[in-house]
Amino acid sequence: MAALTEQAQARKARVQALVDRVVTWFVPSVITLALLVGTAWALAGSPIENAFGIGISVLIIACPCALGLATPTALMVGIGRAATLGILIKGHDALEASGGVTTVVLDKTGTLTTGAMTVQALTVFDLPEHEVWRLATSIEQGSEHAIARAIERGAKNHVTDLHPLQGFTALPGLGATAHVNGHALLIGSPTLLNDNGIPVTARAQQAIEEADAAGNTVVLLAQDEQIVGIFSLADTLKPRAAEAISAIHDLGLETVLLTGDSPAAGSRIAAELGIDQVHAGVTPDRKADTIRALQAEGKKVAMVGDGINDAVALATADLGLAIATGTDIALKAADMILVRDDLHVIPDAITIARKTLSTIRINLVWAFGYNIAAIPIAAAGLLNPLIAAGAMALSSVFVVYNSLRIQRVHGTR
Repeated sequence: MAALTEQAQARKARVQALVDRVVTWFVPSVITLALLVGTAWALAGSPIENAFGIGISVLIIACPCALGLATPTALMVGIGRAATLGILIKGHDALEASGGVTTVVLDKTGTLTTGAMTVQALTVFDLPEHEVWRLATSIEQGSEHAIARAIERGAKNHVTDLHPLQGFTALPGLGATAHVNGHALLIGSPTLLNDNGIPVTARAQQAIEEADAAGNTVVLLAQDEQIVGIFSLADTLKPRAAEAISAIHDLGLETVLLTGDSPAAGSRIAAELGIDQVHAGVTPDRKADTIRALQAEGKKVAMVGDGINDAVALATADLGLAIATGTDIALKAADMILVRDDLHVIPDAITIARKTLSTIRINLVWAFGYNIAAIPIAAAGLLNPLIAAGAMALSSVFVVYNSLRIQRVHGTR
C-alpha cells in the first residue's frame, strides 16, 4: 500500500499537465519580455545598470515557481492526509474524479452489512429437515459466497457428513447447480428457479413472501425440479452505517442501494439507513448497466463495493471505492481503497478530495494572479531585484502553506 501511495504521488494529474504546458510557453515569453523591458528602458535614456536591473526584476518576479508548486504540493499533501484517514488513493485522477461526484452507489452485502449472514428460518417440503440441511451444505461446499458460509454454520447441529458432490457450477448472483447421489440439485434465488422453469407451490410462495416481508434474503433448494427447502437469511448492518449515510447526504450527495436481494429486502435496508434510491434484484452483470444508466442521466457516480461481482461496476463508475477486506479483483478495479473499517471513510474520501481540489484552484488563482499583477509593477521600475526575489519566494511559501492546510481536514470518526 505504501508503494501504491508513492506511485500515486509521482503521477501527474490532468490539471498539472495543463499547467506544465502553460509554463512551457510562459517561461520563454517572460524571458523575452524582460529583454524587451530592459532594452526599452535603455533606449529611453535610463542608465544601463538601471535598465538591466529592471529587466532582471521582471525576470525574477515572473518566475513561475508558485505556478509549478500549486498542483503537486496540494496533491501530495492530499494523498498523504487521506492515507492517515485510512484511504489509499491510487492516482491523482481519482482525486479529480471525486470532486465532481454527485451520486454514491453502495453495494449491500459486505459493504453496508457485515456479510456474516445467519439462517433465520427453514421451511422443508417432502424431505426430513436434516436431509435438506445435508443437501444444501453438500452443494454449498463448492461456493465462496457469504450465503454458503451462513448455511454451513446453520447446518452444524443438523449434519454430520456430506454427500459427494459432482458437476458443481456457480452462477454469479443467482446460486449454483450440482449433482448429488444422482439427483440434480439447484440452490439460489427465486429468479434462478424461475429461469429453470421450476414450479413454486402455494405453500412455497407463502414462505417466500413471509421472508420478503421480514426483509430477509430468500434461498431456495430444489431437487430434480422440485422445491425441497426454503432458507430465510438475515444480514447485520455495520455499526454507524446510518450515520455514515447521513454524512454522505450532508455533502449534498445522492445515495443509491444496489443489491441482488428482493425489492422488499432492499427497501427495508434503505429505509433503515435513509438511502434515497433502491435497485434490487440486480445480477452482477447488470450492476455496471445500472451505473451506466445513472451516468446517462448526467450524474457523476461513485461506486462502493467489495466483491468479485462488483469489479465491473467499480471500473465503470467515475470513481470506484473498494473496501480493503474485499476481493483482490475489486481492489484492482477501484480508484480508491478504503482501509479503515468504518463506513465514515466514504464521506471522508469525498471531503479530502474536495478540499484538495479547492486548494489547487486557490493555488493556481494566486500564482497566475500574482504574476499578472506583479509583472507590470516590475516593468514600471518600481521593484528592485532584491525585493522582487523576496516577493517571488513569498508567493511560493504561500502556495506551500496553503497546501499544508489540507492536513487540518478531520475524519468523521
